[in-house]
Amino acid sequence: MSQIFEHIGTVILTEKATLLSESLNKYTFRVSREANKLQIKQAVETLFKKTVLDVNTANYAGKKKRERRADFGRRAHWKKAIVTLKQGEKLDLV
Repeated sequence: MSQIFEHIGTVILTEKATLLSESLNKYTFRVSREANKLQIKQAVETLFKKTVLDVNTANYAGKKKRERRADFGRRAHWKKAIVTLKQGEKLDLV
């Protein structure tokens, strides 16, 4: 059960994500990079007790920082999941 909580990180509450949730019933999460679509679906269904129809994922590379010098770093790579819920179901995130 503790592994389920490790897959879902935070909810992304941007302008685009809010429009997706209001119009298309899709919610955006920042998830673990190792999580696959089935694990994300199971995690959302057990945490929020909702029916998930579809999961779309996207991997993002971390930005380079201080590139002008030899000792530059980078922000962490991350993964985003867009979860589509069954018609009529909503998540209260705020």
